Amino acid sequence: MITGYRELAAVLRDAIQRGDYPPGTTLPKQDEIAAEHGININTVRKAVSVLEAEGLVDSVRRRGTVVRPRPAMKRLGVERYAKSKWKFGLVAFAADREASGREWKPGDQTNTVRQIKADSEIAEALGIETGAPVYERARLVKDGDTPTHTLTSYYNPIHVEGTPLVDPRPGPATPGGGFAVLTMQGYEPDHMTESFHSRMPTPEEIDVLSLPAGEPVMILKRRTFTKDGVPIEFARGVHAASRFEWSYSFQMPD
Repeated sequence: MITGYRELAAVLRDAIQRGDYPPGTTLPKQDEIAAEHGININTVRKAVSVLEAEGLVDSVRRRGTVVRPRPAMKRLGVERYAKSKWKFGLVAFAADREASGREWKPGDQTNTVRQIKADSEIAEALGIETGAPVYERARLVKDGDTPTHTLTSYYNPIHVEGTPLVDPRPGPATPGGGFAVLTMQGYEPDHMTESFHSRMPTPEEIDVLSLPAGEPVMILKRRTFTKDGVPIEFARGVHAASRFEWSYSFQMPD
């Protein structure tokens, strides 16, 4: 017999994970759940709040408690950066879409370019002085009408001045994206380091990414280098955690 909201939350959680309530479906009304388990409605409300905080459900006006969709897209690992893709016109986010069986178009990515002063993290990543001028290229990427992530890249002006990378028009800089532009400039990307961590979003990130209550974000930091070790890009990304499945395939080192 259920006596508290934590026990009820566990019962509902198990039902969701078991598939009794598939993604996008609605849980029974709260008064129905209360009647079924012989508890008061305040206990149901507290249990639903627990599931919302865990990212399993959303409270949707005029619908009720809706089970959140599972990740719609794969976010590939090394495969998304394959030269065979961007050298022939397939940018990284589009590679993810194709691997997920989803359509994409250049307009899925916005583009805002400006020149700023490098903060200490940007300066360290690009090997320049703090406060030195850099180009900031900020993008918001959507899947249809749903924002999936932001990505902001920073470049040393000597590498990108006068190139499509500083053109503020929406969409990828070229069919092959920024890496193709850098290659044309004589700075072909050769290797990179990516790091990730998760945190709760800022109010601005909640608004920009249309995040439901309780959803964390995945923070990406990427450093890209030429074969000779010249740093040519530093990027920061903010990804809605529920909208991607992060996928990696690699050869195990000896």
